[in-house]
This record gives sequence, structure tokens and C-alpha cells, in this order.
Amino acid sequence: MDEEEQLFAQEMSGVKRLEVDARIALKKQGVDNINIAARREAATARSERRNFLSTGDIELLDPYHILEFKREGVQHGVFRRLKQGKYRIEASLDLHKMTVEKARLEVFEFIREAMKLDLRAVIIVHGRGHNSSSNGAVLKSYVNRWLPEMEEIQAYCSAQPQHGGAGAVYIMLRKSEAKKQENRDRFSRSRGS
Repeated sequence: MDEEEQLFAQEMSGVKRLEVDARIALKKQGVDNINIAARREAATARSERRNFLSTGDIELLDPYHILEFKREGVQHGVFRRLKQGKYRIEASLDLHKMTVEKARLEVFEFIREAMKLDLRAVIIVHGRGHNSSSNGAVLKSYVNRWLPEMEEIQAYCSAQPQHGGAGAVYIMLRKSEAKKQENRDRFSRSRGS
């Protein structure tokens, strides 16, 4: 034993080992995996129940088909400005290289999140389907089906060339009550001045 080890042994000479209660080892790994799988399944089931967007067979649109939709009550001037790309885009979603099912989930969540954030003008880039093995624009066709199914969507149309042209769609979302009141207040102030 060298000098350091002797010094250490001298210092530790009166020390007693602590008695430790017996512990039970939990098999945490298996329990966590089961819990995680159960939580994922429950979350997916909830999402599936909420997500009502259809995935049935549809007629495929031509890659250059121009999309247009306007609910009753949307003013012509508002729709014209949307088509001209005059509204500031507040959020975007790119669906390139997604499966139909993945795109369905993403579109649904994107619109829900945009509504929570009180956004009005958003864009979805769906692509034209040139790399698709089918004879048409698959994601574009589904987006064209899904958007009218969502009551939050007031209008949509194909984008201007600088924003993706026929491979993207501008979307006008329904105004929240807070935004409606904000407009009323602004209008009443301007009339009073």
C-alpha cells in the first residue's frame, strides 16, 4: 500500500457502512412502453373521432386546374382580393411528399390551430402532382374536397404564381367574434370622426 492509500485507510478506520433497506426493482421499461403505446393509441383515436375529413375515392383533378370556392355571404370584393393574393399570408402548410392520410391529419390540425390563433389568411402548398404515379394531382384533389367540409373555411382559390400558382391555395378563414367586434369598433370610430 502506498502512502495515500494508508492515509485514506487511517481516516476511514472508524467509519461503519450504512444499512440500507431492501429495495424492490421496478421493471420500468416495460411499463413505460405500454403506457406510451396506450396514450398514443388514445390520442390517435381522439384525433380520428374529431377529424371528419373524408378519404374516399375522388375524381383526380388536372395538375393545372384552378381551384375556387366561396361560401354564401362572402363579399365579391373580398374574394377578388383573395384571388389576387392581396391578403397578408399569416401561416403556411406544405404537403409535398405526404401521404393522403398524413396530409388529411396535417390540414385538419393546421386549420384548427389557425382558428385558435385568430388567423384570417393562410396558404396550403399541395403541389401539382407531377411526381405522382397516378394520372392527376392527388393531394390537390383531396385538398379541394376537404376545405369545403370545414365550416371555418370561408373561401379559397389557387394562389398567384409567386406563391405556388396552381400548386397552392389561398384560404380565407372565418372571423372570430373578437375580430368582428374589432372591425365594428374601428368602423364606428371612423364614422364618428
